[in-house]
Amino acid sequence: MLVGPTASGKSEVAHALALRRTSEGRPTEIVSCDSMAVYRGMDVGTATPTAAQQAEVPHHLIDVVDPAEEFSVRRFVGLVDTALHEIEDRGADAILVGGTGLYVRALVDGLDIPGRYPDTLAALEPLGTDELARRLEVLDPMASSRVPPGNRRRLLRALEVTIGSGRPFSASGPGLLAHPPTPFPMVGLAVERDMLSERVRDRYDRQMTAGFLDEVRRLLERPEGWSRTAREALGYRELAAHLRGEVSLDDALEDAVRRTRRFAVRQERWFRRDPRICWVDAPAVEPDPPIGPDRAAAARSVGEMWSELAAAAAGVATTVDPSCCA
Repeated sequence: MLVGPTASGKSEVAHALALRRTSEGRPTEIVSCDSMAVYRGMDVGTATPTAAQQAEVPHHLIDVVDPAEEFSVRRFVGLVDTALHEIEDRGADAILVGGTGLYVRALVDGLDIPGRYPDTLAALEPLGTDELARRLEVLDPMASSRVPPGNRRRLLRALEVTIGSGRPFSASGPGLLAHPPTPFPMVGLAVERDMLSERVRDRYDRQMTAGFLDEVRRLLERPEGWSRTAREALGYRELAAHLRGEVSLDDALEDAVRRTRRFAVRQERWFRRDPRICWVDAPAVEPDPPIGPDRAAAARSVGEMWSELAAAAAGVATTVDPSCCA
């Protein structure tokens, strides 16, 4: 499992590592753990690997659903399980690559993910955040104690499950608070916080050159529309506002950079809480060659760490430094 914040270079490093391992006689395929890369027609803004890259290395869970469809964690886990079995049947290894923290944890830890209750959610959404907090405190005090103050999204989800299923949301188990042993060697790409903004801005510059605005325009013109989950993809909401005439293009891009930077910081904090992840430095931004020297070096570091962790999990003596996972 290779994780890290947006714009850390996960896809490029995974691609370089898969090519390297395959050339050494260890066929390796890539499984995306990105909640937005699953959507067809949303390739530029989600930094989906190019057709050439996918021809070099088999990729899975890319372009598998229509943008009009809602996509859930449960569906993701089912699709990944199928992909992993197929990869294993071919005698290959898999690099799972993602920045969607809940998707990663659901897969790595086999979380008991509660179902969705859209009618219940629709009835809750008009309520104010304070009222949601009061209701959750009454119905599920344990879940209430785990929700940060004012986090409306998590309040809605906890109440949706508690009311819709008839059992407390907290009854789903320790969930994200526990970090049990896992068979997945987990490596993260570390980016200095003050570099995130620059990397995010550089990525938007490249995406705009690659046709991001036209991609959003095509989505807006679709008669089927696009789902609530698809509309939350980074950059799409902001560029859609520009195309509707609500903001200038410059302001839309600034809004997108700010939201993406905040999201990247939250991603990093999420992954840093997991003591099982060992960290290596992310590569420098190399926009021209698909695999430049810095990405190749990062891929070597990830591969070495992966081998160390896998050997340690198998009970083989290694030189892995436990402090890297702190």
